[in-house]
Amino acid sequence: MVMDETRLTELLEEVRLGRCGVAEAVAALKRWPAENLGFACLDHHRALRTGLPEVIYGEGKSDEQIVAIFEKMLAHGRMVLATRVDADKAARVRAVLPQLLYHREARMLTSAEPDSVPERGRGTIGVLCAGTSDIPVAQEALVTARSLGNRVEAVFDVGVAGIHRLLAHRDLLAEVGVLIVVAGMEGALPSVVGGLVDKPIIAVPTSVGYGTGLGGIAALLGMLNSCAPGVAVVNIDNGFGAACAADAINRG
Repeated sequence: MVMDETRLTELLEEVRLGRCGVAEAVAALKRWPAENLGFACLDHHRALRTGLPEVIYGEGKSDEQIVAIFEKMLAHGRMVLATRVDADKAARVRAVLPQLLYHREARMLTSAEPDSVPERGRGTIGVLCAGTSDIPVAQEALVTARSLGNRVEAVFDVGVAGIHRLLAHRDLLAEVGVLIVVAGMEGALPSVVGGLVDKPIIAVPTSVGYGTGLGGIAALLGMLNSCAPGVAVVNIDNGFGAACAADAINRG
């Protein structure tokens, strides 16, 4: 059972109306808000505090650790996410938990189809990426945003080397409520989009690029120095963080 604000309110209302006994409510809250696994302390309280559940960061964790965390978190909520999980590790985890879904491009595991989550956002989040090589980071943003209950529309390979490709999607730019814009190389796309729309823009630099791109630092610095006002920037390759920020804006 996920203990978010909605479920906690329902539980307290059930106790008030006599539909749920005190002992039953205590049992529901028994291992809330945290559960210590020795190698991890799971924060079941996070969804109630922040509106976002705890998400498993898969890089650096063993298969066994990811499995153990998934098993505990699945007992508390229907949608559980793991990011930065490569294909080999995902296969080993799914050998134990075959119900999990692997999103290869996004490098994510989810406990259910992202589109199955009830919508809670006010509008639509747009995800744009400059080049095909940026798609994995854009997919991480897309899968995360949908898994959090948002409508998402994505457009790939619309970078500034062929600006007509972006302008062909002006209807989409006008319709969405917030934009996640993913780009590597010189990181120019968010500035261009910022000159076309009146929406919040979350820029995501990627590590795509040749030598002086410095693993995404050139794109990061370009975005931080954007001449388009109001462009917010997350860390290099952080599609997950961009999606969480967009979710907060879309729920606000």
